[in-house]
Amino acid sequence: MSLLKRLFFNLWYYRKPPWDTGISPPELMDFIKSHSPGRALDIGCGTGTNAITLSKHGWQTTGIDFASHAIRIARNKARNAGVNVDLRVEDITTLSDLAGPFELVLDMGCFHSLSPRDKDNYARDLTHLLAPDGTYLMYGFFKPPAESGPGLVETDLDLLSASLKFIKRQDGSERGLRPSAWFVYERS
Repeated sequence: MSLLKRLFFNLWYYRKPPWDTGISPPELMDFIKSHSPGRALDIGCGTGTNAITLSKHGWQTTGIDFASHAIRIARNKARNAGVNVDLRVEDITTLSDLAGPFELVLDMGCFHSLSPRDKDNYARDLTHLLAPDGTYLMYGFFKPPAESGPGLVETDLDLLSASLKFIKRQDGSERGLRPSAWFVYERS
C-alpha cells in the first residue's frame, strides 16, 4: 500500500468521509438476523460502525483498517458503546498475520480498491481466514472496462470464485453514480 494512499485516507478521517455513514447496511443486518454469532472480521472497518454492530449482536469481532486515525475513532466509539472489539491498524494486503478462522469476513469497499497483485494475495489469505462454511460478505463498485483506478471487474469475481463458493449477488448503484453490488461467498 502506497504511502500517498495511506496519507490520503488518514486525512479523510479528520473530516467525515462520504463512505462513513455511521449506519450498518441492511445487507449486514439481514445476515446478523439469519446467522448465529461467531467470530467476525471487518476488513477496512473505518470508524468501526459495522464492527460495533456485530459486537452488539454477540459476535466476537476484529476490525482492521490501515488508517490509524480511523482506528482511534473506532476505539472511542466502541468504548462509548460498551462493547469489546479488537480494533487494529493493519494492511489488508498482508492478512496472513491474522489468526482465523472467522465465520464471517465483511468487506465494504476494500477489495475493489486493490491492485491486481494485491487482489491475488487478498483472495489467497481470505480462504485461510474463513472457517469451513464461513461467509464472505462483500460490497464493491464496478469500474468501466476502459478506466483505470479502483473498482471491480469480472476477473476479480472469477478470482474469488476460484477458491470460494459463489452464493448470491445483489446489484445496485453507489449513490446513483456507478454500478455496485453486494456479494455473498462461502468457503466450502
